[in-house]
Amino acid sequence: MTLTDIRKLAIKKRLKIRFSLPKNSMDCVITETGVASVPELKAPPDFNLEEQTAQVQQFRLEPSGEKARPQTVNRQELEAMIAALSGAGAAAAAADHDD
Repeated sequence: MTLTDIRKLAIKKRLKIRFSLPKNSMDCVITETGVASVPELKAPPDFNLEEQTAQVQQFRLEPSGEKARPQTVNRQELEAMIAALSGAGAAAAAADHDD
């Protein structure tokens, strides 16, 4: 699961996804538009966000909308959500393909 996969999930499901970076415990936020940021960062980072994301084990999903409730998921649960999203996209593409 890559940072790009998480960004795609945030966009398609209209989620804000938050997680703490292992190196410095700063929060990373991926918005509903897929933009990843570290709000506490005041200077150029001394780390690679992709590498740090690969080590994260817990994610907080914040759906857009007033009635939606945030939830915390582990890495395996997020990977399953991404796989389901990828599978749905592949199935739709296959259904659209005419031979």
